[in-house]
Amino acid sequence: QVQLVESGGGLVQAGGSLRLSCAASGSIISINTMGWYRQAPGKQRELVATITTPGSTKYADSVKGRFTISRDNAKNTVYLQMNILKPEDTAVYYCNAAGVVTTTPPWGPRDYWGRGTQVTVSS
Repeated sequence: QVQLVESGGGLVQAGGSLRLSCAASGSIISINTMGWYRQAPGKQRELVATITTPGSTKYADSVKGRFTISRDNAKNTVYLQMNILKPEDTAVYYCNAAGVVTTTPPWGPRDYWGRGTQVTVSS
């Protein structure tokens, strides 16, 4: 069974920085895309940033220039460096691994989600 474990969330003042990490474990052969999504209270979950195995990235307009996604393919780990944080960045941040292929059932490709980590930015 594939598990995604996020870390690095917390409370920070506006203008500050945080770095999120997400490590995927299990009998993984490959992961197509890894990414971060977030969900604020009363709002739908939204894409923050994604990165493919070769390193192609995609960002939400609201975080471009402030957030940077990176990935260590050998460790099946994805990172999100968040700078110049704003109160509107406050949300639960979820890690996603898409197109995961494993050596054991359910084989894949399929998608997995982490449990989320809270990021709170105070004004």
